[in-house]
Amino acid sequence: MGKKIKKKAEPPPKDVFDPLTIESKNVATVVLMLNSPEEDILAKACEAIYKFALKGEENKSTLLELGAVETLTKLLTHEDKIVRRNATMIIGILVSNNDVKKLLRELDVMNSVIAQLAPEEEVVIHEFASLCLANMSAEYTSKVQILEHGGLKPLIRLLSSPDPDVKKNSIECVYNLVQDFQCRAMLQELNAIPSILELLKSEYPVIQLLALKTLDVITNDKGSRAMLRDNQGMDHLIKILETKEYNDLHIEALSVLGNCLEDMDTTMIQQTGILKKLLAFAENSTVPDIQKNAAKAITKAAYDPQNRKLFHEQEVEKCLVALLGSESDGTKIAASQAVSAMCENSGSKDFFNHQGIPQLVQLLKSDNEEVKEAAALALANLTTCNLSNANAAAEADGIGPLINLLSSKRDGAIANAATVLTNMATQVALRETIQNHDITHALIGPLRSANTVVQSKAALTIAATACDVEARTELRNSGALEPLVELLRSKNDEVRRHASWAAMVCASDELTAAELCRFGALDILEEINLSVSRKNKFSEVAYNKLLNYHLPLKYSRTGYLSSGDIISDGFYDYGRINPGTKFPPLKELCLEEANDLRTVLLVNNKSDVSPPASTEDKSSDIAYGQTVSSTSSLRRTSEEKTRKNSARFGSPTEEKSEPTSGRTTALSKSSTKEKGSRKGRGKKEEEKLEEEEEVTAAQKWAGEGGPCKEWYPPSDPDFCAYVYEVTKSILPITNTKEQVEALAKYVAEKMGGRIPKEKLQNFGWQLHISEIKFQLKSNVVPIGQIKEGIFYHRALLFKALADKIGIGCSLVRGDYGRAWNEVRLMNESQKGVTGGHRPEVYIVDLMFHPGGLMKLKSKEADLYRFL
Repeated sequence: MGKKIKKKAEPPPKDVFDPLTIESKNVATVVLMLNSPEEDILAKACEAIYKFALKGEENKSTLLELGAVETLTKLLTHEDKIVRRNATMIIGILVSNNDVKKLLRELDVMNSVIAQLAPEEEVVIHEFASLCLANMSAEYTSKVQILEHGGLKPLIRLLSSPDPDVKKNSIECVYNLVQDFQCRAMLQELNAIPSILELLKSEYPVIQLLALKTLDVITNDKGSRAMLRDNQGMDHLIKILETKEYNDLHIEALSVLGNCLEDMDTTMIQQTGILKKLLAFAENSTVPDIQKNAAKAITKAAYDPQNRKLFHEQEVEKCLVALLGSESDGTKIAASQAVSAMCENSGSKDFFNHQGIPQLVQLLKSDNEEVKEAAALALANLTTCNLSNANAAAEADGIGPLINLLSSKRDGAIANAATVLTNMATQVALRETIQNHDITHALIGPLRSANTVVQSKAALTIAATACDVEARTELRNSGALEPLVELLRSKNDEVRRHASWAAMVCASDELTAAELCRFGALDILEEINLSVSRKNKFSEVAYNKLLNYHLPLKYSRTGYLSSGDIISDGFYDYGRINPGTKFPPLKELCLEEANDLRTVLLVNNKSDVSPPASTEDKSSDIAYGQTVSSTSSLRRTSEEKTRKNSARFGSPTEEKSEPTSGRTTALSKSSTKEKGSRKGRGKKEEEKLEEEEEVTAAQKWAGEGGPCKEWYPPSDPDFCAYVYEVTKSILPITNTKEQVEALAKYVAEKMGGRIPKEKLQNFGWQLHISEIKFQLKSNVVPIGQIKEGIFYHRALLFKALADKIGIGCSLVRGDYGRAWNEVRLMNESQKGVTGGHRPEVYIVDLMFHPGGLMKLKSKEADLYRFL
């Protein structure tokens, strides 16, 4: 054999780079290697960076500063699986850093991360991609991005992954996502509940816990609860509760169970024995959160009437009373809420009368605002339509803490406390006790609240407590009426209704009614009543009650004064005005010069212009131009007479100090000139001028020479004389019909006598009135100065005089200057007849046949009333 010759190795091609092994100890160098086109280098660089990132938060920040994150996000879509896997692992680790999270949101990498959840990808890629999403999903913007890129569906699929880490990360991400309502709806569509229920069987507690927390959120929706029951979810929950080894899951399991009980059938509750288990947890557990969730479960189940009945039979009330004494605030709150729910059962309500109410009152003194709110809610439900419980709450010294609660920072606590006080105030004795605790001042804050529920409850409490004069006096003095009137403007129907109710109650006395009007209540109520959608029964009644204390406005608006509407001094007939039209005050009208507008008729029996004894109270005349005095009449109550004696010139509502106008001086001078220019006229005219001079002299004394320069309405000596005469001659008549006839003849005589129908057009009353206006230099004419009057002059005079001597009559305004009086008289032919004691309504004739009485709706009455 020949000798073998060794072959020489072929040299490498000149254009090939010789392999280079690099050992780098600088992370910056490795980050630069992430831009390499070689897959092997990329894989190794990623592996090194992954190990570096695992060592701590500082390393993650370093990688962020070196720009590694931007490069790594590009590698998520790399063709090589190893590179893609390693890049995903790094991103999954880095995303726990908040700055990295923020950058990833800006780079919009969500679509790339979700793509790693595809079924064909490796389990390790699923693990770190789901870990990335779990961290990102804690923030709202990322939630939106995950949902928009369809991330929910692959996450639900991964709940069935064989790898526990993938399951844990996926359920954590789903839990974060379902905090949003939109995601919960999508979860039902994707039928995710069976997969979540399967996680309850996991051997890893953290997975079970996350699954229960997710179920706790999604079972707030009715559809999810039904789906859970359909998939035997209740069995899973009961099994967890029955297993002592799962005691760390009992809190969440009870919470989910409570949600499911909200619309669970009573039969199912009985079959499953859930109630007994709940009671056992509530009574025997020493873990506050377990007791709390057990009480919450009872609360939600008790919304159903059949469940309440079942609970009552099982004496659940005893358990709840025991929980009220727990040291845990959370348990106290849950127990109070359960008591509130059980109150709908009458038997439970009676039980808590003896046990429960004292404990709830004690909770009102807690330092925890939520505890006080929950206790007040329970008391509100217990005392609603239950006088016995209201008394029990008062006997437990609950009134003081309830009033203190009106200054709470929690709107719910304030509203609940106000409700309890309203329920108590239905009893006179309790209402007086509440008033003694200065309830009025405590309600001012709630009345000014921005919360409509608080406003509504506070207004209702005012309506319940302002039922007597002392309480309404306190309302005026405390300044509570102004915010109450402001609530009438509310756009909330309930607030407006309750404020109207309170205004109706407060308008039960003259002074409070005047104060309400000063704050604009009458205008607001009128505006409300003009709206079909805003008005309510209380607003209408309140408006009418206020009008009863402002008869000039009432007559102008409604054209009607009943027999109970007593015309007092300072009343004036301004004429008909349309709704929404400003009603001018009397002083403003008196200060105007005479013009072509309708004559304003004034009724004033005050001949004494001495200054009033007191000027403490404000006058409603500023707002509505009228005086609501309490002068003596036969129909005044003894209380009103007492008030009269305390202020000789009028009631306190009239005594508002105003600057002197100086107008009375001008009237006096013009009157003197008139007298001088009419020398040589008849004796009758001279006597008339002398009377007018006396009037202007009195006005001058009141405006200039008097010790107090207050403005007073023009006096009317003629009307004063009329009152004196009818009191002397007509009042003694014992027969009402004869009184009416005599007064009608008297009025007609003073207003120009009988006027035949055919001569009505020739009756020159217009010229007469114009002369008076010219002489007074004013549109306001005292009724006594009119000697030639027609329907509406005579009807007003008749009503004013009838009210002075106690004859009941109404005043009705018609059209075209017509007005008439209606009286109720017994029919003589029915006297002594059984059932014949019903009075009939008659129209009083003051024009054509003075003293004549015409049955209402008769032909002659219609001819008198209408053209």
